[in-house]
Amino acid sequence: MQNNTFSTLFVGQNLIKLTTVDSTNNYLKFLVSKSEPLAQGTVIMADDQFAGRGQQNTSWISAPGKNLTFSLLLHPVFLPITDQFKLNMVICNALKTALSSFCSKNIAFKWPNDLYYHHKKLGGILIENLIAGNTYKAALVGIGINVNQLEFSPLLAEKATSLTQILQEDVNLVQLLAEICSHIERGYLRLKAGTDADLEEQYLKGLYKYDEFALYKQGDEVFEARITGVTAQGLLVLEKDGKLQQFNLKEIEFITN
Repeated sequence: MQNNTFSTLFVGQNLIKLTTVDSTNNYLKFLVSKSEPLAQGTVIMADDQFAGRGQQNTSWISAPGKNLTFSLLLHPVFLPITDQFKLNMVICNALKTALSSFCSKNIAFKWPNDLYYHHKKLGGILIENLIAGNTYKAALVGIGINVNQLEFSPLLAEKATSLTQILQEDVNLVQLLAEICSHIERGYLRLKAGTDADLEEQYLKGLYKYDEFALYKQGDEVFEARITGVTAQGLLVLEKDGKLQQFNLKEIEFITN
C-alpha cells in the first residue's frame, strides 16, 4: 500500500503491512527476487512475525501486535562492498536518535547489532547484503524493537525490556516507524552524498561499553578489556593486556551486568 503520512522522500513511502509472516526479511527477499522492480525504501511491516531471525540464524521472538517488526529495502550501489559496515553504522545511529526521542537517555547498541536500554535488550538489527561481483546491489534491513510487550518468557525476563516497560505507557507503532524511517533516510542520504564525516564518531558514542573496561568471554576464558573501536569490516577492536585485538561475530561474548 502507498503511504503518504511519512515525512520522507522514499523510506517508508511504499509501506506493505502484513498480518502475519514467517520473517519480514524473507518476505522482502521474495519480492526482490521477482521480475517486477521494487522501489527503494519499501518497508514490510508485520503484526506477527512468527519465525523472525537474528544474527547467524538465531531466533527473534515477538508478541503478536505488540512490537515493531519490519524490513527495509535499500540500494546502496554507491557504497564499495568493503564499506558495507558503514550502512550498519547509519542504521544504528538512526535508531538511537529515533528511540532517544522517546527515552531521553541510556539507549545504546551492543556490537554488532543489538539495541540496549541500560543492560537490557530492547531490539535488534539484521542486515542481509546482496552482492553481485564487486557491486553492492541491495541491503535488506530487518529491525525488531520491543515496544508494547509487558511480559517476557522466564528466560528473557532478566535480559529484555520494552518501551512500554520503560515509559509506563503504550507507544503508537506507526508513529515510531515513521520516526525511525525519517532518521534512516537522513543518515542514508548523508552517506550517499559523502557528508557523513562524523558517522564513526557518532556510532562509537552510542556503542555499549565503549571506552570502558568490562568483562568478556572467549571460549572458556573470561578477561577484562576495553572497546577502542570497530574496523571498516565491522570487527570489534578490544584493548586486552595493553594490546589491541580484533574479534569477529560470535568469537566473543559480552558479560553484562
